[in-house]
Amino acid sequence: MKSLSRTLLPLLASIVAALGMPVLLTSCEDSVESGELTLTPLTLGLVWPDDMDTADSVIESVELTCRNISSGELSSFATLDEVKVLPGLYDIDLSVTLSDAGGTEVKLSGAQRSVTVGRTPEALSIPLFRALLTDDLIIAEIFFTGTLHSSGNPYTGDDYIKLYNNTDHVVYADGLTLFETKFTTTEKRDYTPDIMAEAVTVQALYTIPGSGKEHPVQPGEYLLLADTGIDHRVSNPNSLNLSHADFEWYDVSSTPSSLDIDSAVPNLDKWYCYTLSYWVLHNRGFKGYGIARIPIGREEYLADYLYTYDYLMETAAGTFPMSASAYRMPNDWIVDMVNCSIESGFAWTLCAPELDSGWTHCGSIDHDKTRYFKSVRRKLSHFSADGHPVFKDTNNSSADFNADAVPSEIELQQSAIDRTGTPCHRKTYDGIIPVTEQ
Repeated sequence: MKSLSRTLLPLLASIVAALGMPVLLTSCEDSVESGELTLTPLTLGLVWPDDMDTADSVIESVELTCRNISSGELSSFATLDEVKVLPGLYDIDLSVTLSDAGGTEVKLSGAQRSVTVGRTPEALSIPLFRALLTDDLIIAEIFFTGTLHSSGNPYTGDDYIKLYNNTDHVVYADGLTLFETKFTTTEKRDYTPDIMAEAVTVQALYTIPGSGKEHPVQPGEYLLLADTGIDHRVSNPNSLNLSHADFEWYDVSSTPSSLDIDSAVPNLDKWYCYTLSYWVLHNRGFKGYGIARIPIGREEYLADYLYTYDYLMETAAGTFPMSASAYRMPNDWIVDMVNCSIESGFAWTLCAPELDSGWTHCGSIDHDKTRYFKSVRRKLSHFSADGHPVFKDTNNSSADFNADAVPSEIELQQSAIDRTGTPCHRKTYDGIIPVTEQ
């Protein structure tokens, strides 16, 4: 396909630009037999961004993944010539690298969710968009599931998020805001007005303090943001020591029975949170999490960026019109975002595909008891010239993250990986690839 695309793509692209039609890059043929299994060919039509001129571009590489939602089986392709899958329901993710006449590369991504593939050849259009390019920190890990007491009861407060400097230069974390989405990935509704193309709806915002250059993060270094920066092993021997965290989020609770702990770890500046007690990450992973650079002050943001929306709530007793409010985070301010969900309940992503076109998870079903002691960790891509890890960042969490991973802090501390206290005896870069000397 690569050699064919070098000669045909410019012509096809110019036709597309003139006619406003997608490019069909696979041939449509009858279903074929593979042993006793019948595979269905897919014809993929690539729809380029409206403002992109592809007349002098060639396709350098293709990464296509078709995930069978029912079985979880992944089918991967490095070309669009021979795309054939079993009939079923699929999530489809595509990454395309183009180069122009001058050799400049452009990375494009696209996705389609819950696509039904039958037994006859299928034609499918995939709108492509430019990957979000950031020269800032990224989210490297989200540990939202928590740990268990030996009794099997959940322990809370030891959740955390790790940020990472994936660049080749120092990045200052001052002013970077951590946020959580209001909506969930497991419940899709028609919220009006629909602002997803321009902003993310958020319900918790905590900002790293500083005047601009107080918190440098060197290339290859992490920043640990903890729920509560204490040694949790005192209360639960199966938990973690987070007293070394760089920051914690702390809430002054108005609920006497649910008070937060203010440790010696520096606090994030709380801009807003929906709860009247204290904030914890959703321990089943139904939310999206992101980091943003907000160019205005807290008071101005809270005054000008309130978002009031309407929707219909469907219950056994009937359908009821509802109205609610949260805050909107403009897409242009967002540095990185990760959608989390569960395999059996995923309904939609909570942001524009330019920010994150996929999702990651811990556990496969709601209330999955195997999700504890697990996190989602960004995949290792390669090593920089000076030897530090460089992690995958295509703005597609389905491709960029290892799901159901052993948390990095559990590996580093060799703490428990289950309720019986079994210690962890390995260290990895991303939950999969073992740490080796470079």
